[in-house]
Amino acid sequence: MLRTLLITATLAFGIAGTAAAAEPIVGNWKTASGATAEIAPCGGAFCVTLKSGKHAGKRIGNLSGTDGSYSGEITDPETDKTYSGSGAVNGDSLKMKGCVLKVLCKSQTWTRL
Repeated sequence: MLRTLLITATLAFGIAGTAAAAEPIVGNWKTASGATAEIAPCGGAFCVTLKSGKHAGKRIGNLSGTDGSYSGEITDPETDKTYSGSGAVNGDSLKMKGCVLKVLCKSQTWTRL
Protein backbone atom coordinates (compact mmCIF):
# COMPACT_ATOMS: atom_id res chain seq x y z
CA MET A 1 0.00 0.00 0.00
CA LEU A 2 2.76 2.45 0.95
CA ARG A 3 4.65 1.57 -2.20
CA THR A 4 1.53 2.28 -4.33
CA LEU A 5 1.11 5.67 -2.64
CA LEU A 6 4.76 6.56 -3.25
CA ILE A 7 4.54 5.58 -6.93
CA THR A 8 1.30 7.55 -7.38
CA ALA A 9 2.78 10.62 -5.67
CA THR A 10 5.95 10.37 -7.78
CA LEU A 11 3.96 10.12 -11.01
CA ALA A 12 1.68 13.02 -10.04
CA PHE A 13 4.65 15.20 -9.14
CA GLY A 14 6.41 14.27 -12.40
CA ILE A 15 3.37 15.26 -14.48
CA ALA A 16 2.87 18.53 -12.60
CA GLY A 17 6.60 19.29 -12.83
CA THR A 18 6.51 18.80 -16.61
CA ALA A 19 3.55 21.17 -17.03
CA ALA A 20 5.22 23.82 -14.89
CA ALA A 21 8.39 23.55 -16.99
CA ALA A 22 6.63 24.68 -20.20
CA GLU A 23 7.85 28.02 -21.49
CA PRO A 24 5.34 30.88 -21.16
CA ILE A 25 5.53 31.59 -24.92
CA VAL A 26 4.16 28.15 -25.88
CA GLY A 27 0.50 28.17 -26.91
CA ASN A 28 -2.00 29.83 -29.21
CA TRP A 29 -2.05 33.61 -29.61
CA LYS A 30 -4.41 36.08 -31.28
CA THR A 31 -2.30 38.35 -33.48
CA ALA A 32 -2.87 42.07 -34.09
CA SER A 33 -4.57 41.18 -37.42
CA GLY A 34 -6.97 38.79 -35.65
CA ALA A 35 -5.37 35.57 -36.95
CA THR A 36 -4.35 32.75 -34.62
CA ALA A 37 -0.65 31.92 -34.30
CA GLU A 38 0.66 28.79 -32.61
CA ILE A 39 4.02 28.93 -30.87
CA ALA A 40 5.46 25.50 -30.21
CA PRO A 41 8.83 23.91 -29.43
CA CYS A 42 10.73 23.14 -32.61
CA GLY A 43 14.27 21.84 -32.43
CA GLY A 44 16.05 23.94 -29.82
CA ALA A 45 13.80 26.95 -30.40
CA PHE A 46 10.13 27.93 -30.72
CA CYS A 47 8.43 28.07 -34.12
CA VAL A 48 5.66 30.58 -34.83
CA THR A 49 3.08 29.27 -37.31
CA LEU A 50 -0.14 30.95 -38.42
CA LYS A 51 -3.13 28.66 -37.85
CA SER A 52 -5.90 30.88 -39.25
CA GLY A 53 -6.37 33.83 -41.54
CA LYS A 54 -5.13 34.56 -45.04
CA HIS A 55 -1.72 32.97 -44.43
CA ALA A 56 -2.80 29.89 -42.42
CA GLY A 57 -0.10 27.21 -42.31
CA LYS A 58 2.75 29.64 -42.90
CA ARG A 59 5.69 29.60 -40.50
CA ILE A 60 6.47 33.22 -39.63
CA GLY A 61 9.05 33.01 -36.89
CA ASN A 62 11.75 31.23 -35.00
CA LEU A 63 12.54 32.42 -31.46
CA SER A 64 14.92 31.20 -28.76
CA GLY A 65 15.02 32.11 -25.10
CA THR A 66 13.57 31.34 -21.70
CA ASP A 67 11.50 32.77 -18.89
CA GLY A 68 9.42 35.17 -20.98
CA SER A 69 12.20 36.81 -23.05
CA TYR A 70 12.88 35.53 -26.58
CA SER A 71 14.77 36.62 -29.70
CA GLY A 72 15.22 35.37 -33.24
CA GLU A 73 13.62 36.08 -36.61
CA ILE A 74 10.12 37.18 -37.57
CA THR A 75 8.73 37.14 -41.12
CA ASP A 76 6.03 39.52 -42.34
CA PRO A 77 3.60 37.12 -44.07
CA GLU A 78 2.39 39.87 -46.44
CA THR A 79 5.82 40.72 -47.87
CA ASP A 80 7.85 37.58 -47.00
CA LYS A 81 10.55 39.85 -45.56
CA THR A 82 12.36 38.55 -42.50
CA TYR A 83 13.47 40.79 -39.63
CA SER A 84 15.36 40.49 -36.36
CA GLY A 85 12.65 39.79 -33.85
CA SER A 86 11.93 39.48 -30.21
CA GLY A 87 9.07 38.51 -27.97
CA ALA A 88 8.34 39.31 -24.35
CA VAL A 89 5.60 37.51 -22.42
CA ASN A 90 3.80 39.33 -19.63
CA GLY A 91 0.86 37.28 -18.32
CA ASP A 92 -1.51 36.69 -21.25
CA SER A 93 0.17 39.30 -23.48
CA LEU A 94 3.03 38.78 -25.89
CA LYS A 95 4.78 41.87 -27.23
CA MET A 96 6.30 40.97 -30.60
CA LYS A 97 8.87 43.27 -32.16
CA GLY A 98 10.56 43.16 -35.57
CA CYS A 99 13.50 45.41 -36.50
CA VAL A 100 15.59 46.35 -39.52
CA LEU A 101 19.19 47.03 -38.49
CA LYS A 102 17.96 47.17 -34.87
CA VAL A 103 16.96 50.78 -35.49
CA LEU A 104 13.66 50.75 -37.39
CA CYS A 105 11.29 48.63 -35.33
CA LYS A 106 7.59 47.84 -35.28
CA SER A 107 5.77 46.20 -32.38
CA GLN A 108 2.44 44.54 -31.84
CA THR A 109 0.85 42.89 -28.87
CA TRP A 110 -0.71 39.44 -29.13
CA THR A 111 -3.18 37.95 -26.66
CA ARG A 112 -3.14 34.36 -25.36
CA LEU A 113 -6.14 32.27 -26.43
